[in-house]
Amino acid sequence: MCGVTGFWASSPRADAEELLRRMSDTLRHRGPDASGDWHDASSHVALGHRRLSILDLSPAGHQPMVSASGRWVITFNGEVYNFTDLRGELERAGHAPAWRGRSDTEVMLAAVEAWGLEAAVQRFIGMFAFALFDTRDRVLHLVRDRVGIKPLYWTRTPQGLAFGSELKPLHKFPGFDTTIDRASLAGYLRANCVPGEHSIFVGTRRQPPGTILSFTGSSVEPHASRYWDPWEIARAGQNEPFQGSEAEAVEHLDGLLRDAVRLRMVADVPLGAFLSGGVDSSTVVALMQAQSDQPIHTFSIENELAAYDEGDAARAVARHLNTHHTALMVSARDALDVIPQLPTMYDEPFADSSQIPTFLVSKLARRDVTVALSGDGGDELFGGYMRHVWSPRVWSAERRLPRALRSWLAGGITSRTVAEWDAVFDRLGPLRPRVRVPGLRMHKLASVLDAASPTAMYEALSSHWVPSDSLLSSATSPHPAAFHDAPPGTSIAHSMMLRDLTGYLADDILTKVDRASMAVSLEAREPLLDHRLIAFAWRLPLGLKVRGTTGKWILRQVLARYVPPTIISGAKMGFGVPLGAWLRGPLREWAEDLLGEARLRSEGFFNPAVVRARWSEQLTGSRPWEYHLWDVLMFQAWRAALS
Repeated sequence: MCGVTGFWASSPRADAEELLRRMSDTLRHRGPDASGDWHDASSHVALGHRRLSILDLSPAGHQPMVSASGRWVITFNGEVYNFTDLRGELERAGHAPAWRGRSDTEVMLAAVEAWGLEAAVQRFIGMFAFALFDTRDRVLHLVRDRVGIKPLYWTRTPQGLAFGSELKPLHKFPGFDTTIDRASLAGYLRANCVPGEHSIFVGTRRQPPGTILSFTGSSVEPHASRYWDPWEIARAGQNEPFQGSEAEAVEHLDGLLRDAVRLRMVADVPLGAFLSGGVDSSTVVALMQAQSDQPIHTFSIENELAAYDEGDAARAVARHLNTHHTALMVSARDALDVIPQLPTMYDEPFADSSQIPTFLVSKLARRDVTVALSGDGGDELFGGYMRHVWSPRVWSAERRLPRALRSWLAGGITSRTVAEWDAVFDRLGPLRPRVRVPGLRMHKLASVLDAASPTAMYEALSSHWVPSDSLLSSATSPHPAAFHDAPPGTSIAHSMMLRDLTGYLADDILTKVDRASMAVSLEAREPLLDHRLIAFAWRLPLGLKVRGTTGKWILRQVLARYVPPTIISGAKMGFGVPLGAWLRGPLREWAEDLLGEARLRSEGFFNPAVVRARWSEQLTGSRPWEYHLWDVLMFQAWRAALS
């Protein structure tokens, strides 16, 4: 895992090497072990690299790396897990150079020389973002992995083209435009992260997953080619469904999972895993332990507030699997101390509040390991979110009711506060739903009762601020979403999973994990996002994913082979934090400063009256606006750090 950056200057630069070094140094946290640079004065192209040594710790793995022929130069962030198999394939075909070391980077270059760029990338199993310069044809290729695990940004100024793993190095490039893109801001307020291929800055782009961008000059628009398309994968899977029995499907999934985990356990440094005690992380840890002759290192965060604590579940799984488990009890003070670091850590506005415990568990793991496997992706592939389970049922029921009646019911639900609904459910005793803050679920239900279509229902479920809230000082719509229609005949639940895979997962979850882990120089690996596993998941009928009111049914069957179901019987909690209590308590003064009416008015982004009204309702407890307000607060804090 590393940090990459570089540029293609529009004209010769006497300071090219110094400029590249300044850009690379901003990524030191992503690669503290070594730095490297390559500069071609004739083409004005410069590639920079910060190295976190994971495979082949020797100088033979140093980057930027030049191919054996001298034609190709690469700066690479990520891992290609099947590089040993590719190396053998190249040797058998007579395409192997005289190997200089044991790195996956060297194998990647040899694969490109032998098969061409796109054919080589098609063979890669891994996570990656890299820049590859063709010194013969003078083409700069930017390549990002299939689902967007590793980030890659690029921009163009009068001084040339620049790229980087994060936005930080781009700030060092001359002429970088820091004008806020208000359409991106509108998208951020809806999704609590900047979505899609736009960044928060005008003119700076985030490369879409599964694409190759090819530049033939510093001022020429790139040619974009998609080498992996999730919509095509979904369509192919729906057209060629798995034909075996349920038992055969479980067996096949077990094999795919084992191989995905096995490949991601290859490292020349200490390795472990995040363990929450939920289905996804427990499955990953179980398959790691099944393939290891030593106890796996596992890590979890425990919360002093019982409603947000998953420590017991994680410890139970760790005991059963006999892992070497480390847990950290986190106090409110520990979590609050992270908040000042968030604007710099995330580089642009980011408001998924689980960023805080994600950083803390990454920091904990980094004490003992350099690589940690996670369970990200299970929800999106196997129907793990409540919307996958309940939305089809709700839509089927509500479409039978007149629109006026649905609106009336929604109003009745929201006439009670979240706290009042929680009290109602508390009185149910053992019949109380096993979810945290059921009152929030009721308010979310109210938000979808008036939906005109399943797509509108999804947007209501997944949106924070919407244009009707009039939060922005000037009416601005988000950039159009890059979603394609799901394949014809796709169920509501599967359509939502596809949107989650291509939107929420890439823009929110993977961004969160990448920045939190790399802030402490920890490599996070996601075996559930192996593209072979994704293709198989789309061949499975919905009934093997969502059964009754249970999501991830088939994944639970695999896990039951290794861990008794009684240990994994608790309700899904996620990485939550008590934002509401914090904003009314220890964060109140900090928030009041960022949400001050005079400040909001002078900065000109938000409508002060709307923000102040929501803030007042949050403080009195009459309405739960903590997650909406967190969006505003994270933007305000990020902008303050930027200036």
